[in-house]
Parts: sequence; C-alpha cells; structure tokens
Amino acid sequence: MESSNLSIFFFCCIFLISGLIVEAQDSPHHHHHRHRREKEETDDNGFRPTKLFVFGDSYADTGNVRKSLANSWKEPYGTTFPGKPAGRFSDGRILTDYIAKFLGLKSPVAYRWMKLFGGKKLRNGVNFAYGGSGVFDTLANVLPNMTTQIDFLEKLINESVYATLDLHSSVVLISLAGNDYGAYLATGGTIQGLPSFIPLVINQLSINLKRLQKMGATKVIVTALEPLGCLPRFTELSSYQQCNATRNLATNFHNLLLQQTVAKLNNETNSSTFFILDLYNSFNTVLEQKGNPQGDLKFETPLKPCCMGISSEYFCGSVDEKGVKMYTVCNDPKSAFFWDSSHPTEAGWHAVYTTLKSSLGQLFQFS
Repeated sequence: MESSNLSIFFFCCIFLISGLIVEAQDSPHHHHHRHRREKEETDDNGFRPTKLFVFGDSYADTGNVRKSLANSWKEPYGTTFPGKPAGRFSDGRILTDYIAKFLGLKSPVAYRWMKLFGGKKLRNGVNFAYGGSGVFDTLANVLPNMTTQIDFLEKLINESVYATLDLHSSVVLISLAGNDYGAYLATGGTIQGLPSFIPLVINQLSINLKRLQKMGATKVIVTALEPLGCLPRFTELSSYQQCNATRNLATNFHNLLLQQTVAKLNNETNSSTFFILDLYNSFNTVLEQKGNPQGDLKFETPLKPCCMGISSEYFCGSVDEKGVKMYTVCNDPKSAFFWDSSHPTEAGWHAVYTTLKSSLGQLFQFS
C-alpha cells in the first residue's frame, strides 16, 4: 500500500484519511484601494458575467487539495491538459473549465494559489472547491466543507479584495457530487438510512445558497447529483455493463429534494437566482448514447474507466514503495467517458457540456 498520506476513494470523489491537518490559509496581502464600480455587463441578449466563483468538490476543484494528499497531483492525471498533474481530478479539463469557457472567462485560479498573485483581486474570480469535501465535514475532517469555503470568500470581501458588487456581476458554480453520502456510508451509515440523511444534506445546501444570495450573488448554478450508480466503482461488479439501480434511486431522491428547494428559494425571493445544472440527465444521455448527441465523441464502453489500479487495493495514480506504477491507462483517454473510478475524462466532461449548452444558453440568453 501507499504511505499514510494515501488518498482513498470511497464514494464519488476523494476522501482523505491522514494525520495531517489542513494548511492554514495565508491571509491574502491586500491594499486599501478604492474599487472601481464594476457594473453588470448586459446587452440586448442578457446577463454577461465578469467573474466565476466556484465552491464544492472534485468535479469542480482545479488545484486546492494539497499535493501530499491527492492523486490529482500524481501521474497520469493531467496528461491531456495541461500535460502534467495540476490538481484536476481527470486527465484534463473538468466541469469548471467548461462553464468558464461558456461564460467567456478564463478558468478561475484555485484559492490556495492566490498568494502567488499577492492575494490581490483576480480578474476571473476564484475557485474555492476542494476535492473530497461536502456540505458537512467529510472523512477525517481535513478538508474545508462548503460553509468554510464560503467563509474564504467572505474573508476576501471583508478585506476589500472583492466587493458585493463583484458578486452582483458574477456567476457562482456549486458542485455537490456525493461526498457527504460517501462519508456517511464510510462511518457506519447504511443504504437504508440514506432517505433520512439526504434531507439533512439538502437543508445545509439550502442554508449555503441563502447565504450566498445575501452576500450579493445573483446567478447561482448548483449541480444535480450525477447518477452515482453508474460510477465505475459501482459498475465494476457487472464488468462495467450496468448501473447500480439502488444507488440511482438514492440519487433521484436527492435531486427531487434539490428541485423542490431551488423552486422554493426562487419563489421566496421572487427571483431566478438559483439554477440547477442537470448532471443526472446529461450523464445518462451520454452513457446511453455512448457519446454526445452531436456524434463527434464516442465511448464504446462508457462505464469502464480509462485509468484503474491493477487490483482492488490500488487506484489510478498509485505506486508501490519502490515507485513502480500500480495502475493501467487506456491507449486513448478520448475514447473513455470515465477517467478513474469516479471522475469523467476531459472528453467525458466535454460530452456532458455539449448536452448542457442549450440549458445554459436559456439561462444567460447568449451563446
């Protein structure tokens, strides 16, 4: 097995068991300068965001988890983009990158690396997402949960790095891909107990959404849960031929409550602040069609990951004590939907993105 800093994948993304404590975030050095008013850019076709602020987990994280803890900083992650491991849980670009592309923005810098820019205001926003995190503390309490991630943004606002007006003219992306359920099951919870736990997760998410709106957010995209039963860790038992129906039933319950919550929040505030990005149906569409609707991306065995450990005790990126690779990688990541046991390849995310573009276009009224 690997060292005590080994990152172990339990459910959807990563859960990190280690004696290490999350690094204290350096206080960004800031200057008391007067912010120019950045008015919301609009045209005849609708809202034009100036920044993207990101919260959540490994479906959105572009480099916040420490290098010593995550396989995302090890080969062969990042081989497609940027050509080396860079903290993304894929061979290349992920959901955040494609949402930023749609908005006409560069993918925002990970919060942990703001100090490289002197803690100053970053033009394209900030990514606060940490792989393995959830709305609650996940395993070993070494990752900032979503409440803490929002605290990071509030800290920057209090230090005048960003202002409320910045949020008015920005988009907030929230990824919630299942780590709370992984932590629940890994610490004694049962499948039978999920119907009682899922409402607690949605309630905490609702609190986070209300807080972001109160801070000034006017456009908040929150992901629906992807079909958890179709992740390779659950389809392996069927030789990657069929999804786990029980896991997907739990996923559907989560998504139903999410829809009800978002509708209630928008109704209460008489706004359309909150928008659900339907990863459940977009994943299913691509998996069932073995490619995207346009036909330019094909996945012959879509439930089988490109990168996997040579046995159940190893994962994509694992090496033994001598540094020997304990994983295999497919010949062409573009031919695989999933990169590892939980995360899509760049091609997989691209296919998902193509199915979501029309709904994103309706939200922002521009293309």
